[in-house]
Amino acid sequence: MPSALSADLRERVVTLIEGGASRREAARRFAVSPASAVRWHEAFVREGRTRAKPMGGDQRSHALEARADLIRQIDEAQPGLFLRELRTQLAERGLRMGVSSLSRFFKRHGITRKTTRVMRRSRIEKT
Repeated sequence: MPSALSADLRERVVTLIEGGASRREAARRFAVSPASAVRWHEAFVREGRTRAKPMGGDQRSHALEARADLIRQIDEAQPGLFLRELRTQLAERGLRMGVSSLSRFFKRHGITRKTTRVMRRSRIEKT
């Protein structure tokens, strides 16, 4: 994944543009693309920032968290469901996500979904 260019470079490009140079001139002088110079300057004008926004990270869990009560409700009503079956039931109610997203949701909330089975006694049990 590409990394953001340095905050110092962004700041110098924006300062040059604010000083009267065109965006293309500033881009050429600092060997960056004109599109980058335009984006950096617009971000400075609109938001007052020259630093890059954080990259990566979770982008979708907020949709699951907004419907956490529904997910828990279905899980408690039918505790033996497989994650893919739970996903199907949620999709019928308009919430679409992957099985791995559900798995991470349960892990985040500390909910274990292991079924408890009666353990057989060992055949080699000494009495």
